[in-house]
Amino acid sequence: MMFENKKILILGFARSGYDAAKLLAKRGNHVLINDGQDESNSEQGKISELKELGVQFFFGSHPDDLLDSSYDFLIKNPGVPIDHKYVLKANVLGIPVINEAEMAFRMLSGEKKFKLVAITGTNGKTTTTTLIYRFLSTFRNGVHLTGNIGYPLSGFIDDIKDEDIVVMETSCQQLENLDMFKPDIAVLTNISEAHLEFMKTYEHYTYVKGKIFNKQTGNEIAIINMGDNESLRLTKNIKATTKYFSSKSEINGCYIKDNAIYYYSDMVVLLSDIKLRGIHNYENIMAAIMVAKEFNVPNNIIKEVLSNFSGVEHRLEFVDDILGVKYYNDTEATNIKCTKIALSSFNENTILLLGGYERGQDFNELKDYCGNVKAIVGIGECRERVKQFGDSMSIKTVICEHLKEAFNECVKLSNSGDVVLLSPASASWDQYKQCEDRGDEFKNYVRQLSKKGDNE
Repeated sequence: MMFENKKILILGFARSGYDAAKLLAKRGNHVLINDGQDESNSEQGKISELKELGVQFFFGSHPDDLLDSSYDFLIKNPGVPIDHKYVLKANVLGIPVINEAEMAFRMLSGEKKFKLVAITGTNGKTTTTTLIYRFLSTFRNGVHLTGNIGYPLSGFIDDIKDEDIVVMETSCQQLENLDMFKPDIAVLTNISEAHLEFMKTYEHYTYVKGKIFNKQTGNEIAIINMGDNESLRLTKNIKATTKYFSSKSEINGCYIKDNAIYYYSDMVVLLSDIKLRGIHNYENIMAAIMVAKEFNVPNNIIKEVLSNFSGVEHRLEFVDDILGVKYYNDTEATNIKCTKIALSSFNENTILLLGGYERGQDFNELKDYCGNVKAIVGIGECRERVKQFGDSMSIKTVICEHLKEAFNECVKLSNSGDVVLLSPASASWDQYKQCEDRGDEFKNYVRQLSKKGDNE
């Protein structure tokens, strides 16, 4: 077996590191976990559990001599930089650098016959993945939701049976260290510039995204956004059987016509029966429908799911309506394109919460999308640049270092009928461990405001 009686270094603890170590230790491997953080920052219960299985730990630093030629694999947490010194050293020593998803895929492929649906893209991955899972799991049993959405594949191996379906959100950080990974169906939602602080160059970013198709043959399916030129460019030479969706024109595939979504010539669902709004969401829905139809999911189930699905947490998430002001949490909008999409989804006057981690993002790219923005509240490390942008547009702009003060400013600036939109076009690393923490804080302030209104 590929992963039995091996010596393996796991770089980065986190959830994927925990699940990978647990699985490997149970199969007789010698496992060492190395994490640069202090041990006190990790869950002690998980550490104790793994130590009982024989897993060793080294916290607090990355000693030069910890990794040597005696190791069979380096399993890198997706969040670890691609140029980490252990990654570079492993390449010199000829030690394979993979991640938890690749490891789990190799194990599964050798043990069970299953179908893998993998979804990637710059925007819309999580919504598309969630919809695919809901379509399939409503229709049949034996469907598993895994990957970047928060559930490592390693944790599912013992539950997956022959003929089951694995639906996996796949990030660029995961794809970086995938090698033998071969989805039966691979979905690319769209491609635009993102994650360059991690991927270093746009060329490398697109190369890594394209790896989702590398092992596919004509027996596998690739589902592509025909309305996205970058996606078409990236996939023009892939070997998979390609199928397409488009929000821009009627095509031989999935498309919008007469205010409805069609799958080839079959009308699947009226747009008016879909709870989600916005062209970007219709594209995500079409990609999900394309996958559902490969497994013969009927239209009535697709309609049922879409009539009840209100979106994924932290992605244009409706939080509450307080005194006629609607509050939306779009903290996952960590790049300019996501904020363009968010702003395009509203016709109401909008107070925009913009800013966060400074990575040189060009807010001027939002100019054509600010027609309904009546005020901007800048936050975080790049708030001064947000102020410059707002002033250049003659839009009332105030800046605050932290979200709490910024939220209070939004309340002061808003009137009944307005939208308050947290769509920062910026990562959150200047103040938060992850962008979801920023979204949770925003929602907490909305809840506090709602309670305050109830008591008045």
